[in-house]
Amino acid sequence: MASPGYRHEYKYPVSRGDCLMLKGRLEKFMDVDRHAAGGSYVIRSLYFDNYKDRALLEKAEGTNPRAKFRIRVYNGSDAVITLEKKIKYRDLTQKHQARLTRAECDSILRGDTDWMIGDGRGLVAELYARMKGESLRPKTLVEYTRFPFVYEPGNVRVTLDTDIRSGVYETDLFAPYPLVPLGESDVLEVKYDRFLPDIISTLISPVTRGRSSFSKYEVCRKFG
Repeated sequence: MASPGYRHEYKYPVSRGDCLMLKGRLEKFMDVDRHAAGGSYVIRSLYFDNYKDRALLEKAEGTNPRAKFRIRVYNGSDAVITLEKKIKYRDLTQKHQARLTRAECDSILRGDTDWMIGDGRGLVAELYARMKGESLRPKTLVEYTRFPFVYEPGNVRVTLDTDIRSGVYETDLFAPYPLVPLGESDVLEVKYDRFLPDIISTLISPVTRGRSSFSKYEVCRKFG
């Protein structure tokens, strides 16, 4: 059994039409995440993997548990830069985070990592150990527009991710040019703690028959 701190997470590929329909339903009963000025924000994530593509292969094989490292920014800004480790165990997920400065982020991306040894943040130290011991390296960029909704009972978070774009082999988090649109389905993600309220189940019920293990990182890597 997974340890405490895990949340349920389910993903459903949806058409653009279904995405618009769901957005209209959700905004009537759920609150928009307070960080989403205008109702949405753009996420750009830089994923790490090793030369054997271990993270990619573990996702394809359904390895449990498995983990991915990424650095994430919002709306193309360096105001908030987050190092994240996402752990997946069946339909449960857990996320660990550490804030990075722009200087720290840039140094990691150019391979200047000695400062990470005595940094004091456990997640930074773990990334350093994996970069040294497992040859973990920046691999590719994933970008998309997210419409996030929250619902306090059950600590529910429902997001609609649209217009998924790939950096292919690009690793510059702050590249000024647009990434490559994939033309894949949009994605509905549902996350909650111990229970999913009936009202949320009803709101998303038109599209929840096609649950999948959709991974934006996997799709972008296959595209590249």
